[in-house]
Amino acid sequence: MSLNSILSAEAIENAVKDCQAPDSFCFRKFSQLCGLSSKTPQEIQEVFQILDEDHSGFIEESELKFFLLRFVPGARTLTAAETKSFMSAADDDSDGRIGVQEFQKMVLS
Repeated sequence: MSLNSILSAEAIENAVKDCQAPDSFCFRKFSQLCGLSSKTPQEIQEVFQILDEDHSGFIEESELKFFLLRFVPGARTLTAAETKSFMSAADDDSDGRIGVQEFQKMVLS
């Protein structure tokens, strides 16, 4: 399964281009531009599974840093500030990782 089977390649490319400058990443805007926010909960779960590189059932901070690279090879990594901001916005139970329900809630909010 690939992200291109769920989201259009053109939309992904536009979303990644929009946040190429360091410290310009905004998850809400990114998910709208790439079309993620308009997907079904099942499709969002499939995206989560792709982003959960170690298949632990969670997206940890170390995986979050490479978030944009999962969408487009060659994209930049998130800065430390962007990673921490993303984690704090999504990690509702403060366990230092994002579960699938937390991810779905953030995407759909």
